[in-house]
Amino acid sequence: MKKVIFKITFFTLLLLSSTIGFSQNVPLSKEAKVSVITCGLGNETYSYFGHTAIRVSDPLTNIDVVYNYGAFDFSTPNFVAKFTKGDLQYFVIAHSYAEFIDNYNYEKRSVYEQELLISQDLKQKLFDKLNTTLLSEDRFYTYKFIDKNCTSMVVDVINNTLGKNTITKKGDTDITYRSILYPYFDGHFYEKLGTSIIFGTKVDQLGTRIFLPFELKNSLEKTTFQNRPLASASKTLLSFEKETPTSWWNNIYTYLIVLAFVILAHNKIVDKIYLLILSLMGIFFVSVGFYSFHLELSMNYNVLLFSPLLLILLFLSIIKNKKWTYRFTVLHLLFLIVYTIFLINKAHFFIVLPMIITSGFVLVRVAIRNKKRIPIII
Repeated sequence: MKKVIFKITFFTLLLLSSTIGFSQNVPLSKEAKVSVITCGLGNETYSYFGHTAIRVSDPLTNIDVVYNYGAFDFSTPNFVAKFTKGDLQYFVIAHSYAEFIDNYNYEKRSVYEQELLISQDLKQKLFDKLNTTLLSEDRFYTYKFIDKNCTSMVVDVINNTLGKNTITKKGDTDITYRSILYPYFDGHFYEKLGTSIIFGTKVDQLGTRIFLPFELKNSLEKTTFQNRPLASASKTLLSFEKETPTSWWNNIYTYLIVLAFVILAHNKIVDKIYLLILSLMGIFFVSVGFYSFHLELSMNYNVLLFSPLLLILLFLSIIKNKKWTYRFTVLHLLFLIVYTIFLINKAHFFIVLPMIITSGFVLVRVAIRNKKRIPIII
């Protein structure tokens, strides 16, 4: 990735030096067009939701540049820790249009273009703003999954140029962010399960902000500016059918088989391993919730299922303290009941339900094994 970033950076400098001479005020001709580019979904983690960019093309000055707010560098020290914490720096880069479109053609991802129907002055203003950002420290920003990403940054720079909050979300404002995200995980079962249990209350808020590329594309189709459409009808630059991947393990069947094994095994060791896994995941969720700046990971009520307190239950069971093992088991059964009631109207209820049922079986078995038996006197 470091080599790729170097090539892109070198190209950016070469592009700017040859076409706009490092100037922030190169005049565009009346033939210039400014467009919003929406890229289709891919099967890599970073491409599940598509991508957004801005294209500036001017045949009279030989400018055809795509500004991309979605760049990051894998060679960043402590990359994983920074990404998890939420202080990883993303940045804007420029590609030639030919390079950009070739990349998506290679990945077989559709690309759509919507020309902004704005005045020459506003086109120039947006172009200057993009170049100023590209050549300053403002090109860096701290990525946030909902609030600050490649799409929201494009919305912000266009709205800032127009001088008002022109582009707002149209449609799907009465459903949650979690519900909006769900269809994007088709063919990626464990990724859907993982995001379901690691996200907290923020993604259960109504999805009133534009944060995904196709939300912006759909909203632009319905947005007006100065009493006329802001964008032209969408033009298809590349068209591919998205292939939904199949996997022998990344599917609901392996998930159900494993949980069914835990239930049917009726084995103390298997039960303890299952509860240990849940507790360790709970510790991870709590730790990330406190450590990370990603608000999507805080206030995670899924810890009622993945309870860190299960470690105490396991410890009490190992030292054979039946009285307190029973009490902690009953406590977690109550957690499970509360969690189930709270989850009923949530988008991820059915994907988590098999784990709720499995946990119920395991906890009831542990309770029965440790319940104090009252001797019968004849």
